[in-house]
Amino acid sequence: MSAVKFDEGRLMQILLAPIVSEKATAVAEKHNQVLFKVLRDATKPEIKAAVELLFKVEVDKVSVVNVKGKTKRFGGRLGRRDHVRKAYVCLKPGQELNFSGEAA
Repeated sequence: MSAVKFDEGRLMQILLAPIVSEKATAVAEKHNQVLFKVLRDATKPEIKAAVELLFKVEVDKVSVVNVKGKTKRFGGRLGRRDHVRKAYVCLKPGQELNFSGEAA
């Protein structure tokens, strides 16, 4: 696998959280993709290696989107939400991701 050339400690920190929303569910059903919130400096090869290492699945490709944080008002002051980097991870045909941690 491609996880050999990366530091395993770094790979364990790349994926911050899965994104569970209506859009993420629709993408998962239609294109066999899973969405993750990842570190802002994570690269596509690192994301691929991290998913393969943590979930023991084969990844076909990775697409990333950088989302700028919205400017919001907090009380009387202006503030900004954090910037987010999302990773659309496309799994190879026949692969399935199980978030419960149980082996199939």
